[in-house]
Amino acid sequence: MAGAYNATLTKVPEWLNKGDNGWQLTAATLVGLQSMPGLVILYASIVKKKWAVNSAFMALYAFAAVLLCWVLLCYKMAFGDELLPFWGRGGPAFDQGYLKDRATIPSTVKKFGNGTIEREATTPLFPMATLVYFQFTFAAITTILVAGSVLGRMNIKAWMAFVPLWLIFSYTVGAYSIWGGGFLYHWGVIDYSGGYVIHLSSGVAGFVAAYWVGPRPQADRERFPPNNVLLMLAGAGLLWMGWSGFNGGAPYAANLTSSIAVLNTNLSAATSLLVWTTLDVIFFGKPSVIGAIQGMVTGLAGVTPGAGLIQTWAAIIIGIFSGSVPWASMMILHKKSRLLQQVDDTLAVFYTHAVAGILGGTMTGLFAHPDLCELSLPNPTNGAFYGGNGGKQLLKQWAGAAFIAVWNLVSTTLILLAIKMFIPLRMAEEELGIGDDAAHGEEAYALWGDGEKFDATRHATQMQQFERDQEAAHPSYVHGARGVTIVL
Repeated sequence: MAGAYNATLTKVPEWLNKGDNGWQLTAATLVGLQSMPGLVILYASIVKKKWAVNSAFMALYAFAAVLLCWVLLCYKMAFGDELLPFWGRGGPAFDQGYLKDRATIPSTVKKFGNGTIEREATTPLFPMATLVYFQFTFAAITTILVAGSVLGRMNIKAWMAFVPLWLIFSYTVGAYSIWGGGFLYHWGVIDYSGGYVIHLSSGVAGFVAAYWVGPRPQADRERFPPNNVLLMLAGAGLLWMGWSGFNGGAPYAANLTSSIAVLNTNLSAATSLLVWTTLDVIFFGKPSVIGAIQGMVTGLAGVTPGAGLIQTWAAIIIGIFSGSVPWASMMILHKKSRLLQQVDDTLAVFYTHAVAGILGGTMTGLFAHPDLCELSLPNPTNGAFYGGNGGKQLLKQWAGAAFIAVWNLVSTTLILLAIKMFIPLRMAEEELGIGDDAAHGEEAYALWGDGEKFDATRHATQMQQFERDQEAAHPSYVHGARGVTIVL
């Protein structure tokens, strides 16, 4: 502490607001915790036991790979100077002079036709290093969400190639277009904190990836129980609590909008969870933990496009629709559509993120309050519910969603087809039958000895004698799995 306030040090810049900087770093850490360890734990526990390690590793790898790509090239592609109306000019973001300067998003400046400045660029009151890291956590979680659609069969080497390519050619386009000063930003499409940039893009990309990678083995599609429900809840809890940083950090300041956003976020999640659970009880006779988690996620994704721009009663309405519309699309529409049934979306990312993201963007176009929009948007507007230009805003929301969906459809397809030329997208059938041990040489749980896997050849003599003794003593003795004996 004495060193930080030493009088001989360089003067603290006048533009630095330590409160805003502290909150932004906290928000970034909360969003980072959603992925690492939140989604790592959730993915590892929500899948069949034989895929626990592989699922966790896909999330872990993506988190690390995205960070390196982000500072080497992708941050400036998403938030740098304009290269194209939908893409920034890429470049490294690791020079200390650049990172110490005041954060700025240069392409957000608005000019008149004669070239004079109408509105200055967005310049938060903290260093560029804070903004680079905050936006990285969003890029990382988006990529990890895509993985949820292809768990349980995608070749890990193909995934390792997919992550940087998808970040470069898909995510940065959506981020620049809507947040970084691209054409959708200046046109006035509202995406407060990622309903389109994150949830719609990951849902569509995941669905497309699931199509090209192919389905899981039939046995896995028919029965894919979670291997640890309690850990699944722990991962989901990190995801929910981390969303306060997700939507609370979007204004780039610890201000009125961030407070409203945090309250609305949690209220929508709670409402959606309760609605989804209620529908499960009505139609299936009992509540389920997986259903409750899916309802939580749809409520969080649904409120994200307008979390700081809507009144709290509107957050409850969004929660109600987020808990029912994705539920109906998953439980009813999916079963009636031959196309949807052909695509094996492992964790239903399309329904919980893409459907919820479009729904939230539409509801934002209806309920965005003019006073709240004025607090944080560069182009003050309002939803259709409040009259004025609200009808046009709703149309802009749909047009923005269409662009993000189509771009992800095309870019994800081209990326996977390019990878397929060199690396198989799907594991071999033999590996699919084994799981983690074939893909990584590791397993999540040891069922023989202290961390030792059961080796039938090594223990054959002992086991044969043991089985003879058991059969003599217990006629009902049956063989168990992987070294575990069961006496009925």
